[in-house]
Amino acid sequence: MNGISGRAIWANYFLKHVASGIDPRNGWLNGLRVRFLLQYRRYALPFRGPVRTAHGVWTVREGVIVRLEDASGRVGWGEAAPVPGFGPETVEEEAGFLSGMGERIETVALDAVPPAMPCLRRALGSACAGSAADKTALPPHLPVAALLPAGKAALAMVPVRSEAGFRTFKWKVGVGDAADELVLLDDLCALLPEGARLRLDANGAWDRRTAERWLERCAERPVEFVEQPCFALRASQVGGRLSKEDDLLLGLAGSFPTPIALDESLAGDGDVERWIGAGWPGVFVVKPTLHGDLAGSLVQLEKAKASVVFSSALETAVGMQAALRAAFAWREPTATKPRALGFGVAPLFADSRFDGPLAAPFLYREDVERLNPEAVWNALS
Repeated sequence: MNGISGRAIWANYFLKHVASGIDPRNGWLNGLRVRFLLQYRRYALPFRGPVRTAHGVWTVREGVIVRLEDASGRVGWGEAAPVPGFGPETVEEEAGFLSGMGERIETVALDAVPPAMPCLRRALGSACAGSAADKTALPPHLPVAALLPAGKAALAMVPVRSEAGFRTFKWKVGVGDAADELVLLDDLCALLPEGARLRLDANGAWDRRTAERWLERCAERPVEFVEQPCFALRASQVGGRLSKEDDLLLGLAGSFPTPIALDESLAGDGDVERWIGAGWPGVFVVKPTLHGDLAGSLVQLEKAKASVVFSSALETAVGMQAALRAAFAWREPTATKPRALGFGVAPLFADSRFDGPLAAPFLYREDVERLNPEAVWNALS
């Protein structure tokens, strides 16, 4: 990290934003009564191909693009793109709330967005902050994990992705029969290039016994971590306390050498704090688009010296640019090099105008800055 601690980088990031009137805790303007022209456009975009997970087949991505313009003509962009079944809000609720805000708003109106709409809070926060991110000491590029299709189709993709230069792979499991997928696991591991690692994402599909079978098998294989093996509850569902489902995950994490990563367990504000308080020993998968108080969550993770993987929520280039800026600003405190980003998803949409950077073994910062939110906005007109 060139002698610069993650804590120092985040401190500099926050000081710069506060000095410019932006509150880093929630991304909104700090104490300033600024008037904005608020506009939004709702979208429903077909994926290039169906996305198969333990939750079923997903064919269309829905969300809202938000545009804020101040009196000087400065424009900021945000994307509210909740994942169905992942968090508490819906696109219908977001669009209805935005409609009720009117076309002319002040910054104080943003405080009225309820905590139950973290994606919308994040979108408006991103639009207020614009592109004011501190680029001091940011890495020029970060590694990316290749997303493999579920089932046997993954076998054909490993050699293709390996030849392209990928060395971290993510495979969706919990989609088919567990016994069949366990056989495929060995086949996949045999295809991995030397030194490569495999991530398994169950999307909460397994019960305790199935999770134990997988974790026993993974212990002797090149598996980096197992993501969300069992069902998760949100902090809002359990009053901020740990549930029996949470206890199950903690028990699994303490019983097997292969790390476990939280994903669906981090579906809303308050979840990061809850799991840090519980002493979670594994990985935190952060989807920035879904966190209303992203900066606050990242401060807590940095203080806890947590291991973090930044991941896409299958958003458009608008949300992806904001998410990737946060990923580049993060410094992994528990490893000598950053973990591969979970952004190896593009080409994602049937209409490529909405895609973020194409999947490649490394993602470069200049590619993130070249993304054009206005082009996405215009494509929706």
